[in-house]
Amino acid sequence: MTSGAAAPELRGRRAERVVLDQALTDVRSGQGRALLIRGEAALVAEIQAIGEATGVALAPYGELALAAWRGDVAATPLFEASMADVTARGEETGVMVAHWARALMLNGLARYEEAIPAARAATGHPVESAVIYWSLSELIEAAVRSGRPDLASGAYERLAATARASGTDWALGVLARSGALLATGRTADALYRQAIDHLGKTRIRMELARGHLLYGEWLRRENRRQEARAQLRTAYDMLAAAGADAFADRARHELAATGESVAERTARAGDTLTPQEAHIAGLAGSGLTNAEIGAQLFLSPHTVEWHLRKIFSKLGIRSRRQLRPSSAGGRENAG
Repeated sequence: MTSGAAAPELRGRRAERVVLDQALTDVRSGQGRALLIRGEAALVAEIQAIGEATGVALAPYGELALAAWRGDVAATPLFEASMADVTARGEETGVMVAHWARALMLNGLARYEEAIPAARAATGHPVESAVIYWSLSELIEAAVRSGRPDLASGAYERLAATARASGTDWALGVLARSGALLATGRTADALYRQAIDHLGKTRIRMELARGHLLYGEWLRRENRRQEARAQLRTAYDMLAAAGADAFADRARHELAATGESVAERTARAGDTLTPQEAHIAGLAGSGLTNAEIGAQLFLSPHTVEWHLRKIFSKLGIRSRRQLRPSSAGGRENAG
């Protein structure tokens, strides 16, 4: 039985876990209105709304994943602040998520050697979690690209044991894609095709896009340029449409190396303020401090500051003194 005094805390913990699980599922699957990137407002606002309703100060898991897919290096303070926050609160899953998100971001930016410590930190955590297995695929890619096949092989064996037991198309697709990175010749080719086949049967579109990207990168290095272009174009179109800018840039550069030019996108749907950003802009324009805004929205002051930097960039201003309660009204992304 649960005491009356403990019930609110228990409900809060349950709510936090539900929100975390759903946020991560939505971020990775790309369901609905491309929630993971372009529809940042829908995902993050939902997380914060539930946090407000339950009184749970949620760490910005969804925001971390969004920043990671974008390759948003400006979000480094958010990663650091979030890591400190979840560590202080003893949120072991949150610690793993922060490490995974950092590894994902660095892989997208092709900073593979830097991604290794983050991926190893996530995969070396004693708590059993699905986040470990997401991170194993990041570790394999980073290790292979850094010329550390032994490290990649060890991670692959761990991933294989779980993926084969699971038997889902997502698990088998990621396993095949990871195995292809370690293979050569016809074996690698067959594994990349197998990965795309499995991942194409899932709703996890970003992992499928990465499958096309890695296959295209491999084909180009095999001097199979025409085939490489087809894979890289597919990857670019999927990644650019979702706003996974760092991974899209990888595909664009690879396409350029095949002799096909791709115009870099100049317009971003994310250049409009999200509903949450508009809310924060209004509160800041009303004279509230970061701490006061954070108290209302269940965000840390560091996270509020990160949002304000994004808001300033989007509005073309330099100071919160230039904000007004209605300054973002015409710029809000209602979608």
